[in-house]
Amino acid sequence: MELFSSEWLAALLSIVVIDLVLAGDNAILIGLAARNLPKNQQKKVIIWGTVGAILIRIAATLAVVWLLKIPGLLLVGGLLLVIIAYKLLTDEKDHDVKAAGNFWAAIRTIIIADALMGLDNVLAIAGASHGNMLLVIIGLLISVPVVMFGSTLILRWVDRFPIIITIGAAVLAWTASKMIVGEPFLKTYFENGFIKYGFEFVVVAVILSLGYLKKKKSAANRAEQHEHEVLRKVD
Repeated sequence: MELFSSEWLAALLSIVVIDLVLAGDNAILIGLAARNLPKNQQKKVIIWGTVGAILIRIAATLAVVWLLKIPGLLLVGGLLLVIIAYKLLTDEKDHDVKAAGNFWAAIRTIIIADALMGLDNVLAIAGASHGNMLLVIIGLLISVPVVMFGSTLILRWVDRFPIIITIGAAVLAWTASKMIVGEPFLKTYFENGFIKYGFEFVVVAVILSLGYLKKKKSAANRAEQHEHEVLRKVD
């Protein structure tokens, strides 16, 4: 992948979108973990907790980039990203992170929670970079300010423009499809450009369609449940 080529720029744009959509939750947990501490300690906890979380994320991303070179793992990673894209569209976000009672407990909570919640972000960046270490580094540099300062802004954007989630899910699904077609032992099946790009389009279309149908069904179930509750109160 040549530097600043259209493919390189497309991968960078994918990483930026992925960071904006997925890193917001990690930023939120930092605030939740530190919320019970005195004001003068909260800033220090946020800084040191974020530093620790970012160091772990860097190590995890570099490890995943290396692991994806193992035959078969691009396919596995792609399938995992398909699931993550679907869950992004259908899951109700629940940021149930316990507030820590002291300085070091808060930092530990931030690092552990970020390591667990950041797995989707790590896998997505590693997949979108296609093994290009410069893209990995740029992706991580983008995620740092997003995690530290972006939660409030991202939540405001998502609440105002829900299409952001749909775009993010589409980018994740597209990244997943590119990981799958890039799997070496599947190469012969995708040598034809029509089949390759057709498969990528189908993956994105299926994920968005299933997500839309699941959300529509969930909304209908909630409306029906609300109607039953209203009728029960009337009776």
